[in-house]
This record gives sequence, C-alpha cells and structure tokens, in this order.
Amino acid sequence: MDIRNVAIIAHVDHGKTTLVDQMLRQTGVFRSNQKVVDCVMDSNDIERERGITILAKNTSIVYKDTKINIIDTPGHADFGGEVERVLKMADGVLLLVDSFEGPKPQTKFVLRKALSYNLQPLVLVNKIDKTDARPHEVLDEIFDLFLELGANDKQLDFPVLYASGRDGYAKREIDHPRTNLVPLFDAILEKIPPPVGDAAGTFQMLVSNIDYNDYVGRIAIGRIFRGTARVGQPMSVLRADGRIEQARIEALYVFENLKRVEAVSAPAGEIAAIAGVPDVNINDTLTSPDGQERIPPVAVEEPTISMVFAVNDSPLSGRSGRYLTSRHLRERLLRELRSNLALRVEEIGMVDALKVSGRGLLHLSILIENMRREGYELQVAKPQVIYREAPEGRLEPIEYVTVDVPEGYSGKVIELLGARKGTVATMQNHAGTVHFEFYAPARGLIGLRSKILSATRGEAIMYHSFYQYEAYRGDIPTRRSGVQISMAAGTVTAYALFELEDRGQFFVSPGDDVYEGMVLGEHCKDRDIVVNATRRKALNNFRASTAENTVVLAAPRVFSLEEALEYVDDDEWVEVTPSHIRLRKKMLSATDRKRHERAQEEAEETART
Repeated sequence: MDIRNVAIIAHVDHGKTTLVDQMLRQTGVFRSNQKVVDCVMDSNDIERERGITILAKNTSIVYKDTKINIIDTPGHADFGGEVERVLKMADGVLLLVDSFEGPKPQTKFVLRKALSYNLQPLVLVNKIDKTDARPHEVLDEIFDLFLELGANDKQLDFPVLYASGRDGYAKREIDHPRTNLVPLFDAILEKIPPPVGDAAGTFQMLVSNIDYNDYVGRIAIGRIFRGTARVGQPMSVLRADGRIEQARIEALYVFENLKRVEAVSAPAGEIAAIAGVPDVNINDTLTSPDGQERIPPVAVEEPTISMVFAVNDSPLSGRSGRYLTSRHLRERLLRELRSNLALRVEEIGMVDALKVSGRGLLHLSILIENMRREGYELQVAKPQVIYREAPEGRLEPIEYVTVDVPEGYSGKVIELLGARKGTVATMQNHAGTVHFEFYAPARGLIGLRSKILSATRGEAIMYHSFYQYEAYRGDIPTRRSGVQISMAAGTVTAYALFELEDRGQFFVSPGDDVYEGMVLGEHCKDRDIVVNATRRKALNNFRASTAENTVVLAAPRVFSLEEALEYVDDDEWVEVTPSHIRLRKKMLSATDRKRHERAQEEAEETART
C-alpha cells in the first residue's frame, strides 16, 4: 500500500481537529448510524474541557488505496515541544489558516519548524464560510510569511485550497462549487511526497512518542526510516545519552483509523508502535542488532519560564490528595520528562522542592492540573522568566504578541502593553477591528490577559509566542494591591466577612476552612493586612444566633489555576490539591514575616552604607 505522512499544523482554534473529524467521516471510518463526538481526536479530559489540543496524536485514513497517516498537532505556542517532536514523522504539512484572522504567532512558529525540516507544505485557507472572510488578502499574508521565513523555491510553490472544515468541503478555487473533501485528498496524494526509505535495508526507527499498555508496558511510537520491523526481531536501542542496549520486538502495531492494530511487519515509511523496550524514551533510536547509526534527535527550543514545585506543607494538607511526599513529587516530574521534551526539572538544594521549567505559563499549568487530577498535592511559586547572561549584559525572553480588539479599546491595549515594556510593531484596521503586533518581555505578559479582557470588556483576542532573547528592558510594575491574610485557623463566618467587606474583595466564602497565613482576599490598599475571618457574633439577650443568616455578601473571586499563578506574588505559594486552589504566604506566622522584613531592611541599609 502506498503511504503519505502528513502533519496538520495551525494556530490555535483555526480548525485542525474539526477538519480531521470530517476527513475521518468522509473516508468511511465511522458507521452511518454511529454517534461520534465533535473533535474526536481530543480524547484527553482537559482537551475537551478547554477546547484545545494539548498532545499530538496519530490516526490514518485510506483513500484510493493510499494510506494517509495524519498527525494532529497542538495549536498553542506553549505546546510547541509536541509539534517539534512529531514533525520528523511527516513528509509534508497541511497548514491551516483562518480566512479572517490570517497567520498568527503559532502559525509562524510551526511553519518555521516545518520549513527547517524541508517538509513540503500544502496550504488550506479554512473557514471561508465566515461572513467576514477575506481569503485573498490572507493568502497574500501567507505568501509574505513564507518569504519572511526563508522558504526555498519548491516550498514557495505551495498548492492552495479553500475549505470549511466544519461543513466538510474543500475546493481548488474560491468560486468552485461546494462538494466534499475529495479535492483535499487528491492534493495530498499529488503534492505530499511518499516517504523515502529502503525497505530492504537495515531496520532503523526514531522514537517520537511514548504510550503505555497494561499488558505490554511502554510502547515506542515513531516513523521507520529504513528497513522493515517484524515481530520477534532482535534490535539495538541506541539511547540519547550514548548507551546501547539489546531488546526484541515483542509486539508491533500500526495505525488504522482511530485504532492501533497488531501487525506482523511494517515497512520503511510507516508510522508504527513497538513494544519490547521497558524504559524506552523519546529520541532513542531503534535499529538492527549490528546497527550503530543514530538518527539525529529532535532539536527542541529551550524553556523560557520556570517555577518551584514543592511539597504541600500547609495545615490543611493531606485532606484530599493521595500523593503528598517529596518522593511522590520527584517521581511524577521525572516520569513527565520521558514524554514532555520541552520540560526541564532541576534540583535547587532543597529536599522537598524542585525547579520546573517550561515553554510558558499554560505549559506548566496543564502539568499541574494533570497532577492534581491524579491525586497529587503540591504548592508552586510565582512563575519566573529564565534570563541569560551575555557579554553585553543580561538578556531576557521577548514574546511576539498579537491583539485583535474593537477600535474603541485600542488606546487601552497600547497603555497596558506600554506599561509592561511592550513596543508596537504594526497596527492595522480591518472593518472596525484593530490588529496589533507587539514585542514584549515574557515577564510582562504574566497576568496581562485578564487585565486586557477586563479593560476591553472581554472583546480582545490575544496570542503570543516566543520571539528571541534581547537586552533586559528594565523593571516592570508588579501587583499594586496588597492582600488580606488570615490571622487565625478555623471556619470562615458570614459575620466576619460582612464586617471586613469594605477592606476589599474576598477569595473565600462562609464555611470555608482557613489557617493562619492563608490569603483570604485582596486589600483595597497597596499593603498587606492581617484580618480575622473566623470571628463569630457574640450572643446575648438581644441577639439571636440566626441573625447572621440574613447577611448578604458580595460573591467571592474564584481563581482558576492559571489566574492564581498570574496573581501570586514573590512571597506567596499557590496551594494545589485535588479539591482546592488556595493562596498562602510562604511564612505563615505574622511574627516571622515581620522579622524577615526587618532583616531585609537592615541588609539593604547596610548595603547602601
């Protein structure tokens, strides 16, 4: 059977997974009476809840006796490591671009990677059924992007189709009738080259993904670059760290539609899954027993954001989690390293804490969310950008930021980005919507999304991706308001919150358990304040205990995990458990905090004198 290996790449929410749904439907993968959920490739619970693709996945379809292996990739810049590690399995890429939004930051990132691997692109201008679609202008922008990224002449001669992934049609010209996705399938067969590899040569495969099965253990997924894989065949495992081990192919699978099916053999060019290496890792090379030739590993860009993960030592720890110790935390993070190429875990000289680095806040928050759902309890510190030292001075990561906002709010966007050392690159007006492009420090974007949404009443659309390291741009104002800190442990009462309501907004509700040092809310002034939210109304002959039930309180502010990570300050932790997300001070005792502040002031005074 002829084979095509194609990766679908695009910016977030430009329709990759929806298009894959239609490709599966129109090639007979599903029965006519089968009930199928939308975005069937997004099988992860978090992916379904958030409506984004987080992990790259494989599927396949058969069209005209040709097997098309499809690699669905994430669209968010923070998960660029997923894109980088799977592009080596492809011979071409299907680039989706929204017919109104045009190329976005992640479009530029994934296209640069695809062009660097010399993959043949096929461009699909998607969502042409939009009332505000501008496909011809978007096509010009795509061509300009190819030129900017240094595409060669063959890559610049890319075929173009116009489509609506949701409605399941594609066409060669914008004025052609709407039918189905046959023009897309034909274009893949015509323009995407078949895989190159000698099926009669010595076996060689690069591990690009890892899966697990209770019966066979760890499964290595990757493309066979040379030779043929057969069940029972002995092989050498060339580790990424230089070690060489011997193993045997215990089980072999290939992808058919949405399933992995067992196979006796798989030829060069096929994407296969192999069981038989208990501790196989991404970037390992599987080869014949006498083979010593390694396939170059996937080059992954370095992280730009780091956080400290520590054992949860709050007074409320252990109430809802199962994995509480430093051993559990360390084992889980080291296990994540096996499949998450863009992640880094470092020791920081503390028994109960580790430094974890990633591509961005969302990259790390998804890891934390997965851990809490698995039953882990932990506490994490404020995200910090990763600086570099150079002869000319300190360098910091700069992000390429795009913001689309109604014209009336453009001044607010410029003001907010300007305060965080952002510089305007371009500004364009499309039918009352202003499109901004900024270059801003990564540290200035922490907590910015919520402020822009508040300033524009939720109408702004903001995306960003890593651009490059540049000279340090100076100090950026951090959180301006103080917080209200609990002075006692106990249960929050409505009476106490009502008496404190004029101090600011609260993050807790009556009935919540609190402890000394826990952050209860935001203070209306720029300094922290210690309060008692557990105080009860004194009972006497004139007051009944039921009088407290008539108190009406403002709704508390409930943080999502990302919002909590953006809000937390340098001297605070975000406490994460399976059931709660809390903010707390690193030093729970008010006396300890005052003593520490006094010591810092004395040290600064000594340094000045």
